[in-house]
Amino acid sequence: MLPDAEISVLVTGVGAIIGQGVVKSLRRLSGVRIVGLDRDPEAFGRHACYAFQAKPSLLETDPAFDRFLLELLEREAIDLVLPCIEQDVFHFDTRRELFAAAGVAVALNDSRLINLARDKWSLHQALLEAGLPAIPSSLATDWEQALAQLGPAPLLCKPRRGSGGRGQALVEDEEDLHYQARKHGDNFMLQRLIGTADEEYTVGLFGYGDGRSSRPAILQRTLGPGGATWRARSVAGDPLIESACEALTAHFRPVGPTNYQFRKADGRAWLLEINPRLSASVSLRAALGFNEAAMSIDFFCRGRRPALADWRAARCARYIEDHVEYL
Repeated sequence: MLPDAEISVLVTGVGAIIGQGVVKSLRRLSGVRIVGLDRDPEAFGRHACYAFQAKPSLLETDPAFDRFLLELLEREAIDLVLPCIEQDVFHFDTRRELFAAAGVAVALNDSRLINLARDKWSLHQALLEAGLPAIPSSLATDWEQALAQLGPAPLLCKPRRGSGGRGQALVEDEEDLHYQARKHGDNFMLQRLIGTADEEYTVGLFGYGDGRSSRPAILQRTLGPGGATWRARSVAGDPLIESACEALTAHFRPVGPTNYQFRKADGRAWLLEINPRLSASVSLRAALGFNEAAMSIDFFCRGRRPALADWRAARCARYIEDHVEYL
Protein backbone atom coordinates (compact mmCIF):
# COMPACT_ATOMS: atom_id res chain seq x y z
CA MET A 1 0.00 0.00 0.00
CA LEU A 2 1.16 3.51 -0.77
CA PRO A 3 1.34 6.14 1.95
CA ASP A 4 -0.56 9.41 1.79
CA ALA A 5 2.12 11.13 -0.28
CA GLU A 6 2.43 12.33 -3.84
CA ILE A 7 1.18 9.79 -6.31
CA SER A 8 1.65 9.60 -10.08
CA VAL A 9 -1.40 8.62 -12.12
CA LEU A 10 -1.48 7.74 -15.82
CA VAL A 11 -4.77 8.73 -17.44
CA THR A 12 -5.40 7.18 -20.86
CA GLY A 13 -7.57 8.65 -23.60
CA VAL A 14 -7.20 12.30 -22.55
CA GLY A 15 -8.40 13.34 -26.00
CA ALA A 16 -11.87 11.97 -25.13
CA ILE A 17 -14.48 13.30 -22.75
CA ILE A 18 -14.04 10.57 -20.12
CA GLY A 19 -10.27 11.04 -19.92
CA GLN A 20 -10.68 14.80 -19.68
CA GLY A 21 -13.27 14.34 -16.94
CA VAL A 22 -10.92 12.08 -14.98
CA VAL A 23 -8.09 14.61 -15.28
CA LYS A 24 -10.47 17.32 -14.06
CA SER A 25 -11.43 15.09 -11.10
CA LEU A 26 -7.78 14.44 -10.22
CA ARG A 27 -6.95 18.14 -10.32
CA ARG A 28 -9.31 18.59 -7.38
CA LEU A 29 -6.79 16.65 -5.29
CA SER A 30 -3.47 17.68 -3.82
CA GLY A 31 -0.34 15.57 -4.20
CA VAL A 32 -1.33 13.96 -7.51
CA ARG A 33 0.91 14.15 -10.57
CA ILE A 34 -1.12 13.52 -13.72
CA VAL A 35 0.41 11.99 -16.85
CA GLY A 36 -1.81 11.93 -19.93
CA LEU A 37 -1.79 9.39 -22.77
CA ASP A 38 -3.56 9.55 -26.12
CA ARG A 39 -3.21 8.49 -29.76
CA ASP A 40 -3.52 12.12 -30.84
CA PRO A 41 -0.35 14.12 -30.10
CA GLU A 42 -2.51 17.28 -30.14
CA ALA A 43 -5.18 15.90 -27.78
CA PHE A 44 -6.80 18.75 -25.89
CA GLY A 45 -6.52 16.96 -22.54
CA ARG A 46 -2.75 17.28 -22.60
CA HIS A 47 -3.11 20.93 -21.49
CA ALA A 48 -4.47 19.84 -18.10
CA CYS A 49 -1.78 17.20 -17.43
CA TYR A 50 1.62 17.70 -15.86
CA ALA A 51 3.16 15.46 -18.51
CA PHE A 52 1.83 13.98 -21.74
CA GLN A 53 2.82 11.12 -24.01
CA ALA A 54 1.38 10.27 -27.43
CA LYS A 55 0.86 6.60 -28.21
CA PRO A 56 3.06 5.23 -30.99
CA SER A 57 1.57 4.06 -34.27
CA LEU A 58 1.47 0.44 -33.18
CA LEU A 59 -1.29 -2.12 -32.92
CA GLU A 60 -2.12 -3.11 -29.33
CA THR A 61 -1.31 -6.70 -30.34
CA ASP A 62 2.27 -5.73 -31.23
CA PRO A 63 4.66 -6.70 -28.38
CA ALA A 64 6.39 -3.36 -28.94
CA PHE A 65 3.23 -1.63 -27.68
CA ASP A 66 3.50 -3.31 -24.28
CA ARG A 67 7.18 -2.44 -24.14
CA PHE A 68 6.25 1.17 -24.81
CA LEU A 69 3.73 1.12 -21.95
CA LEU A 70 6.14 -0.54 -19.50
CA GLU A 71 8.87 1.95 -20.33
CA LEU A 72 6.42 4.84 -19.87
CA LEU A 73 5.26 3.51 -16.51
CA GLU A 74 8.85 3.17 -15.30
CA ARG A 75 10.04 6.50 -16.67
CA GLU A 76 7.17 8.46 -15.12
CA ALA A 77 7.17 6.36 -11.90
CA ILE A 78 3.47 5.65 -12.34
CA ASP A 79 1.62 4.29 -9.29
CA LEU A 80 -1.85 3.93 -10.82
CA VAL A 81 -3.28 3.63 -14.33
CA LEU A 82 -6.82 4.87 -14.99
CA PRO A 83 -7.94 3.47 -18.39
CA CYS A 84 -10.58 5.85 -19.73
CA ILE A 85 -11.53 4.42 -23.11
CA GLU A 86 -12.92 0.97 -23.78
CA GLN A 87 -10.01 -0.15 -25.95
CA ASP A 88 -7.59 0.56 -23.11
CA VAL A 89 -9.80 -1.22 -20.58
CA PHE A 90 -9.84 -4.31 -22.81
CA HIS A 91 -6.09 -4.17 -23.40
CA PHE A 92 -5.09 -3.76 -19.76
CA ASP A 93 -7.58 -6.45 -18.77
CA THR A 94 -5.81 -9.00 -20.98
CA ARG A 95 -2.41 -7.92 -19.59
CA ARG A 96 -3.19 -7.90 -15.87
CA GLU A 97 -0.27 -10.13 -14.91
CA LEU A 98 2.21 -8.13 -16.99
CA PHE A 99 1.43 -4.84 -15.28
CA ALA A 100 1.06 -6.41 -11.84
CA ALA A 101 4.59 -7.80 -12.25
CA ALA A 102 5.74 -4.24 -13.00
CA GLY A 103 4.32 -3.16 -9.63
CA VAL A 104 1.75 -0.80 -11.10
CA ALA A 105 -1.89 -0.76 -10.02
CA VAL A 106 -4.50 -0.58 -12.77
CA ALA A 107 -8.07 0.45 -11.99
CA LEU A 108 -9.83 -2.48 -13.64
CA ASN A 109 -13.23 -3.97 -12.95
CA ASP A 110 -13.95 -7.68 -12.64
CA SER A 111 -12.72 -9.39 -15.81
CA ARG A 112 -15.91 -11.43 -16.26
CA LEU A 113 -18.05 -8.29 -16.02
CA ILE A 114 -15.81 -6.41 -18.47
CA ASN A 115 -16.27 -9.14 -21.06
CA LEU A 116 -19.96 -9.63 -20.36
CA ALA A 117 -20.73 -5.93 -20.77
CA ARG A 118 -19.02 -5.88 -24.18
CA ASP A 119 -22.01 -7.71 -25.67
CA LYS A 120 -25.49 -6.47 -24.73
CA TRP A 121 -27.11 -9.73 -25.80
CA SER A 122 -24.81 -11.71 -23.52
CA LEU A 123 -25.62 -9.29 -20.70
CA HIS A 124 -29.34 -9.73 -21.42
CA GLN A 125 -28.96 -13.51 -21.18
CA ALA A 126 -27.02 -13.17 -17.92
CA LEU A 127 -29.79 -11.03 -16.41
CA LEU A 128 -32.41 -13.64 -17.36
CA GLU A 129 -30.31 -16.46 -15.89
CA ALA A 130 -29.91 -14.51 -12.65
CA GLY A 131 -33.65 -13.78 -12.42
CA LEU A 132 -33.03 -10.03 -12.64
CA PRO A 133 -35.34 -7.65 -14.57
CA ALA A 134 -34.36 -7.56 -18.23
CA ILE A 135 -35.83 -5.47 -21.02
CA PRO A 136 -37.48 -7.87 -23.50
CA SER A 137 -34.96 -8.35 -26.31
CA SER A 138 -34.67 -10.34 -29.51
CA LEU A 139 -32.33 -11.25 -32.36
CA ALA A 140 -35.27 -11.73 -34.74
CA THR A 141 -34.95 -10.28 -38.22
CA ASP A 142 -38.47 -11.38 -39.19
CA TRP A 143 -41.03 -8.61 -38.59
CA GLU A 144 -43.90 -10.76 -37.37
CA GLN A 145 -41.61 -12.73 -35.07
CA ALA A 146 -40.14 -9.53 -33.62
CA LEU A 147 -43.61 -8.12 -32.91
CA ALA A 148 -44.72 -11.38 -31.32
CA GLN A 149 -41.69 -11.38 -29.01
CA LEU A 150 -41.47 -7.67 -28.16
CA GLY A 151 -44.88 -6.14 -28.74
CA PRO A 152 -45.95 -3.30 -31.05
CA ALA A 153 -43.63 -0.90 -32.85
CA PRO A 154 -41.65 1.23 -32.47
CA LEU A 155 -38.87 -1.10 -31.36
CA LEU A 156 -35.32 -0.11 -30.51
CA CYS A 157 -32.45 -1.44 -32.61
CA LYS A 158 -29.07 -1.23 -30.92
CA PRO A 159 -25.63 -2.66 -31.68
CA ARG A 160 -24.80 -5.61 -29.46
CA ARG A 161 -21.26 -4.27 -29.12
CA GLY A 162 -20.82 -0.56 -28.56
CA SER A 163 -21.45 2.18 -26.03
CA GLY A 164 -22.74 5.71 -25.62
CA GLY A 165 -25.92 5.03 -27.60
CA ARG A 166 -23.99 5.02 -30.87
CA GLY A 167 -25.80 3.25 -33.69
CA GLN A 168 -29.19 3.06 -31.97
CA ALA A 169 -32.30 3.62 -34.08
CA LEU A 170 -36.05 3.24 -33.82
CA VAL A 171 -37.60 0.53 -35.97
CA GLU A 172 -41.07 1.55 -37.11
CA ASP A 173 -41.88 -1.08 -39.74
CA GLU A 174 -40.66 -4.12 -41.64
CA GLU A 175 -38.58 -2.03 -44.05
CA ASP A 176 -36.77 -0.38 -41.12
CA LEU A 177 -36.08 -3.79 -39.59
CA HIS A 178 -34.54 -5.22 -42.75
CA TYR A 179 -32.40 -2.12 -43.23
CA GLN A 180 -31.04 -2.21 -39.68
CA ALA A 181 -30.45 -5.98 -39.84
CA ARG A 182 -28.40 -5.58 -43.03
CA LYS A 183 -26.54 -2.58 -41.62
CA HIS A 184 -25.50 -4.25 -38.34
CA GLY A 185 -25.09 -7.87 -39.41
CA ASP A 186 -24.13 -9.99 -36.40
CA ASN A 187 -23.97 -6.82 -34.27
CA PHE A 188 -27.77 -6.52 -34.34
CA MET A 189 -30.38 -6.81 -31.60
CA LEU A 190 -33.84 -5.44 -30.85
CA GLN A 191 -35.43 -4.32 -27.60
CA ARG A 192 -38.85 -3.23 -26.49
CA LEU A 193 -38.88 0.56 -26.11
CA ILE A 194 -39.09 1.10 -22.35
CA GLY A 195 -40.11 4.32 -20.63
CA THR A 196 -39.35 7.82 -21.81
CA ALA A 197 -36.23 9.97 -22.10
CA ASP A 198 -37.22 12.05 -19.06
CA GLU A 199 -37.05 8.93 -16.86
CA GLU A 200 -33.47 8.00 -17.73
CA TYR A 201 -30.79 7.73 -15.06
CA THR A 202 -27.03 7.29 -14.97
CA VAL A 203 -25.68 5.89 -11.72
CA GLY A 204 -22.12 5.71 -10.47
CA LEU A 205 -20.99 3.46 -7.66
CA PHE A 206 -17.71 2.02 -6.45
CA GLY A 207 -17.72 -1.77 -6.20
CA TYR A 208 -15.68 -3.61 -3.58
CA GLY A 209 -15.57 -6.94 -5.44
CA ASP A 210 -17.55 -8.88 -2.83
CA GLY A 211 -21.06 -7.97 -3.91
CA ARG A 212 -21.10 -4.72 -1.96
CA SER A 213 -20.39 -1.16 -2.97
CA SER A 214 -20.53 2.47 -2.01
CA ARG A 215 -23.91 4.16 -1.96
CA PRO A 216 -24.92 4.95 -5.56
CA ALA A 217 -24.58 8.48 -6.94
CA ILE A 218 -27.71 9.00 -9.07
CA LEU A 219 -28.14 11.53 -11.86
CA GLN A 220 -31.36 11.92 -13.83
CA ARG A 221 -30.17 12.93 -17.28
CA THR A 222 -31.42 14.45 -20.51
CA LEU A 223 -29.47 14.04 -23.73
CA GLY A 224 -29.65 16.75 -26.39
CA PRO A 225 -29.72 16.15 -30.17
CA GLY A 226 -26.83 13.89 -31.14
CA GLY A 227 -25.58 13.92 -27.56
CA ALA A 228 -24.06 17.38 -28.15
CA THR A 229 -25.65 18.78 -24.98
CA TRP A 230 -26.18 16.99 -21.72
CA ARG A 231 -28.21 18.03 -18.70
CA ALA A 232 -28.73 16.29 -15.40
CA ARG A 233 -29.92 16.77 -11.86
CA SER A 234 -28.70 14.88 -8.83
CA VAL A 235 -31.13 12.59 -7.02
CA ALA A 236 -30.70 12.31 -3.25
CA GLY A 237 -32.35 8.92 -3.07
CA ASP A 238 -34.52 6.64 -5.18
CA PRO A 239 -35.69 3.31 -3.70
CA LEU A 240 -36.31 1.70 -7.11
CA ILE A 241 -32.87 2.53 -8.46
CA GLU A 242 -31.08 1.79 -5.20
CA SER A 243 -32.76 -1.61 -4.99
CA ALA A 244 -31.82 -2.38 -8.62
CA CYS A 245 -28.21 -1.33 -7.98
CA GLU A 246 -28.03 -3.53 -4.89
CA ALA A 247 -29.30 -6.59 -6.77
CA LEU A 248 -27.00 -6.05 -9.75
CA THR A 249 -23.98 -5.46 -7.52
CA ALA A 250 -24.69 -8.52 -5.38
CA HIS A 251 -24.82 -10.69 -8.51
CA PHE A 252 -22.09 -9.24 -10.74
CA ARG A 253 -19.66 -8.18 -7.96
CA PRO A 254 -18.13 -5.16 -9.70
CA VAL A 255 -14.73 -3.83 -8.68
CA GLY A 256 -14.02 -0.11 -8.70
CA PRO A 257 -15.82 2.56 -10.77
CA THR A 258 -19.01 1.12 -12.24
CA ASN A 259 -21.79 2.81 -14.18
CA TYR A 260 -25.36 1.50 -14.41
CA GLN A 261 -27.85 3.14 -16.76
CA PHE A 262 -31.60 2.79 -16.22
CA ARG A 263 -34.99 3.82 -17.44
CA LYS A 264 -37.93 3.73 -15.05
CA ALA A 265 -41.25 2.34 -16.25
CA ASP A 266 -44.10 0.24 -14.86
CA GLY A 267 -42.84 0.58 -11.30
CA ARG A 268 -39.38 -0.81 -12.09
CA ALA A 269 -35.89 0.42 -12.87
CA TRP A 270 -34.88 -1.30 -16.11
CA LEU A 271 -31.18 -1.72 -16.83
CA LEU A 272 -30.11 -0.24 -20.17
CA GLU A 273 -26.44 -1.14 -19.91
CA ILE A 274 -23.49 -1.58 -17.57
CA ASN A 275 -20.24 0.30 -18.12
CA PRO A 276 -17.69 -1.48 -15.88
CA ARG A 277 -15.34 1.49 -15.96
CA LEU A 278 -15.19 5.23 -15.50
CA SER A 279 -17.99 6.91 -17.46
CA ALA A 280 -18.68 10.19 -19.22
CA SER A 281 -20.35 11.81 -16.20
CA VAL A 282 -17.28 11.28 -13.98
CA SER A 283 -16.40 14.99 -13.63
CA LEU A 284 -19.99 15.97 -12.81
CA ARG A 285 -20.18 13.37 -10.07
CA ALA A 286 -16.82 14.55 -8.72
CA ALA A 287 -18.18 18.11 -8.50
CA LEU A 288 -21.13 16.81 -6.47
CA GLY A 289 -19.09 14.81 -3.96
CA PHE A 290 -18.45 11.45 -5.66
CA ASN A 291 -14.87 11.57 -6.95
CA GLU A 292 -14.19 8.17 -8.51
CA ALA A 293 -10.61 9.09 -9.42
CA ALA A 294 -9.83 9.83 -5.78
CA MET A 295 -11.69 6.69 -4.71
CA SER A 296 -9.60 4.64 -7.15
CA ILE A 297 -6.39 5.93 -5.57
CA ASP A 298 -7.67 4.94 -2.13
CA PHE A 299 -8.88 1.50 -3.22
CA PHE A 300 -6.28 0.33 -5.73
CA CYS A 301 -3.20 1.95 -4.16
CA ARG A 302 -3.99 2.23 -0.45
CA GLY A 303 -6.34 -0.67 0.15
CA ARG A 304 -9.16 1.48 1.52
CA ARG A 305 -12.86 1.02 0.80
CA PRO A 306 -14.10 4.42 -0.34
CA ALA A 307 -17.64 5.50 0.46
CA LEU A 308 -19.99 8.21 -0.75
CA ALA A 309 -19.95 10.71 2.10
CA ASP A 310 -21.71 13.72 0.60
CA TRP A 311 -23.91 13.99 -2.48
CA ARG A 312 -24.84 17.55 -3.30
CA ALA A 313 -28.14 18.69 -4.74
CA ALA A 314 -27.54 20.32 -8.11
CA ARG A 315 -28.58 20.82 -11.69
CA CYS A 316 -25.77 20.19 -14.16
CA ALA A 317 -25.14 21.00 -17.81
CA ARG A 318 -22.43 20.04 -20.25
CA TYR A 319 -21.79 22.27 -23.25
CA ILE A 320 -19.36 22.74 -26.11
CA GLU A 321 -16.55 25.26 -25.65
CA ASP A 322 -13.77 26.51 -27.91
CA HIS A 323 -10.02 26.32 -27.28
CA VAL A 324 -7.78 28.50 -29.43
CA GLU A 325 -3.97 28.47 -29.53
CA TYR A 326 -2.68 31.49 -31.42
CA LEU A 327 0.42 30.84 -33.52
